[in-house]
Amino acid sequence: MDPLFQPININFLTVKNRIFMPAMHLGMANNFQVTDQIVEFYAERARGGAGMISVGYATVDEFSGNSLNIGAHKDEFIDGLSRLAAAINENGARSSVQINHAGRYNMSFFLNGEKPVAPSAIASNLTREVPRALEKEDIKQIIKNFADAALRVKKAGFDAVEVLSGTGYLISEFLSPLTNQRTDEYGGSFENRIRFGIEVMQAIRASVGEQYPVIVRMNGNDFMHKGQDRQELLQYASALEEQAGVDALCINVGWHEARVPQITASVPRGVFGYLARGIKEVVKIPVIASHRINDPGLAREMIADGLCDMVAMGRSLIADPYLPEKARSGREKEIIHCIACAQGCFDNLFKLKHVECLCNPRAGYEKSRAIVKTDRTKKVMVIGGGPAGMNAAITLADRGHKVSLYEKGSRLGGQLFLAAAPPGRDEFAEFARNLATQVSIRDIDLHLNTSVNGEYIEKERPDHIILAAGAFPMTPPIPGIEMAHFEQAYIPSDDNLCHLMLVQISRVVQSWDVLQNKVHTGEQVVIVGGGAVGVETALFLAEKGTLSADALKFLFVNRAESPETLYKMATRGTKQITIIEMLDKVGKDFGKSTRWGMLQDLERVGIEVRLKSRALEITQDGIRIETANGIEEIIADTIVIATGSVPDNRLLPEIEKLNVPYDVIGDAKSIGMAFDAVHQGVLAAMNV
Repeated sequence: MDPLFQPININFLTVKNRIFMPAMHLGMANNFQVTDQIVEFYAERARGGAGMISVGYATVDEFSGNSLNIGAHKDEFIDGLSRLAAAINENGARSSVQINHAGRYNMSFFLNGEKPVAPSAIASNLTREVPRALEKEDIKQIIKNFADAALRVKKAGFDAVEVLSGTGYLISEFLSPLTNQRTDEYGGSFENRIRFGIEVMQAIRASVGEQYPVIVRMNGNDFMHKGQDRQELLQYASALEEQAGVDALCINVGWHEARVPQITASVPRGVFGYLARGIKEVVKIPVIASHRINDPGLAREMIADGLCDMVAMGRSLIADPYLPEKARSGREKEIIHCIACAQGCFDNLFKLKHVECLCNPRAGYEKSRAIVKTDRTKKVMVIGGGPAGMNAAITLADRGHKVSLYEKGSRLGGQLFLAAAPPGRDEFAEFARNLATQVSIRDIDLHLNTSVNGEYIEKERPDHIILAAGAFPMTPPIPGIEMAHFEQAYIPSDDNLCHLMLVQISRVVQSWDVLQNKVHTGEQVVIVGGGAVGVETALFLAEKGTLSADALKFLFVNRAESPETLYKMATRGTKQITIIEMLDKVGKDFGKSTRWGMLQDLERVGIEVRLKSRALEITQDGIRIETANGIEEIIADTIVIATGSVPDNRLLPEIEKLNVPYDVIGDAKSIGMAFDAVHQGVLAAMNV
């Protein structure tokens, strides 16, 4: 029997399978009230086959969140919660609400100017605000607030309540010596620091009764310098079971301000499963693993190998609500995998926007972007097989139009494969393959290796055209850029002697060619342009000559080199790379969640970044640049041009002559992100 689809009991509650959708802030509530948008979002995930869905987080008092959170701190919110519970339960899933208090992660902006509260008056690196230290009577009141909120969850008809005891929020602030410097019974020793969390869970248990499931989402490691170590968290897990009678543990990782990436594409799939395994070894209750589990095959393996009892799939079910049902019914190849870009889910929250998704443009728009069959079938030509074109073609086919998709290259995916080239970004190629599969299972007439011109269109006589031809790299007017591209070079051979090799080292190249491995670069490389593509190209080149994961494990397990030597060999390759950028920062067009990790990687691998620097001339020896300190020359073997892209709408004049209705989408319309291309493709197709 498939381990993923065996039922499991949490207290007296039976869950039909091992897929748990964890609570995620959606930004869809209205003044704490559950909205139709929230109900429709979760109803779709329940229909998709998840075993259990936890919503939230939900507030326990006025200081615990903001009005975009679901409210559980007043009785007036019970009706909305009841509607949400019914939508989940009636569509086949078990339901839970995660309740939480943000503590020092809240901001005075959301609290009418009042300070957020915390165990001690220590500022957060996220908000930079100094919170108010809680008095004992405040602590007792918050414990009661948790219990009252849990009871409202039960009254609303949810099958369980979950408590967030991690991620840097209030309970974990009490747990950690980094944020808890109290000298009373709630601070100091481990027993004192866990007291608040244990008393919260005990109060909830007394409120909801012995048979009502209580789940705790806790950190397996907070990844904070001078924070709480794994051994203490293992002891805390045991205490939750033994002292508070908790029924299941969902293992989170890291605080929001931790410097270890947790949700981005550079995080290997399932890498934090070891934390769930460690906790599973010290408790008898079900343990749920989480973070970067986006494929049923991986989830199945983690359960079968004893790392966990259930798997949390959050953003995976944003990207594809029907992932569980596809896995259950043998259609795993049809799954759209979350690629951990964080562009629509996490980054949107910083903009106070509701959750959206690059991979699933209907996420958050379950009703307004529902597929409506056309009452008049049209013959539609989609020109360009990148993310914009594929999503347009898929949506058109679903609506009942007769669709032909034309791609000049030999495969579908476009610039997604460029985005996939840097280390830790291969999920973008997975998305390209997933979309290509969606095209293949529909009645779409696909033409690869096909260039379209006006004569071709006139011959096909379409009723509508969607131009999604993408872009091509920009060539800036830098003197010397036309310099001969190739020269022979001495490079070291395997025996560490220098021989004249026949490898040709590129002199001046485009970043796109580098990312596609179409050219070889020398040892000293200067990249002109510090936008997303420039940074990605730098990291791609920095990987050259480093140890692979397999080689690293082999050498480590056999203790062939010291850990310090292995770290250096894993992070320092054979290239010396410099980025020059005219602005005062690099990577400005990355999403917020991705950018900080990319900048951290630049520093780690030793890439030099020259800001406020302008390329003046490419010379025989390198490149002359202008900086605030004057003009200088950087010696380089290869100059890589990464100064942006130009929309490829060269076919547009011919289309306009044909007097056929058309849309231009994606980069062919204006240079943007893959997120923009995907959403434009769907919206254009909905309007045909």
